[in-house]
Amino acid sequence: MAAAIENLMVTQPARELEAVFRAHHARVLQAAYRVTGSMADAEDVAQSVFLRLARGDIASRRITHLESYLQRSAVNAALDLLRARRGRETVPVEPADTLQATSAMSPERALSSSETREQLRRGIANLHPRVAEMFTLRYLEGLDNREIARLMDTSQAVVAVTLFRARAQLKKGLRGFRKGAL
Repeated sequence: MAAAIENLMVTQPARELEAVFRAHHARVLQAAYRVTGSMADAEDVAQSVFLRLARGDIASRRITHLESYLQRSAVNAALDLLRARRGRETVPVEPADTLQATSAMSPERALSSSETREQLRRGIANLHPRVAEMFTLRYLEGLDNREIARLMDTSQAVVAVTLFRARAQLKKGLRGFRKGAL
């Protein structure tokens, strides 16, 4: 009897959502992690992305390429999380492979590398949301300008100019950070 009730409760949309979750969870988690640098934050972002999908907060009829949509959603949610934390001090949790790689470095260099990554995350969070999304898709997710232009419904020229300006702005911020650290 309980199995029959359970079968009634699992609807077709729930099965479809589970299939989408299984197929795309790792990609969403990876995209969020690249932006946040924290697995705990990436898991929170992934959960929020799939919860929005489950709640029907998204007009699924408008989604033409689900994988791209989920990747962009993860990037945007992760950027939103970073922006919400702006000004608050956080202690980044480094993944084991990063800790192993930095253990071969001198302590000063490992600290500098970690601080630089955190400063870059802050710089990305300070960019205009659309610029931050383009930057993240290009340099953290590895999409090319053509793919970004298609995803964001703009031209490759706009993407190229936006990325050039974003890099210049981030370099300027990192130069100021390094001078202040010395």
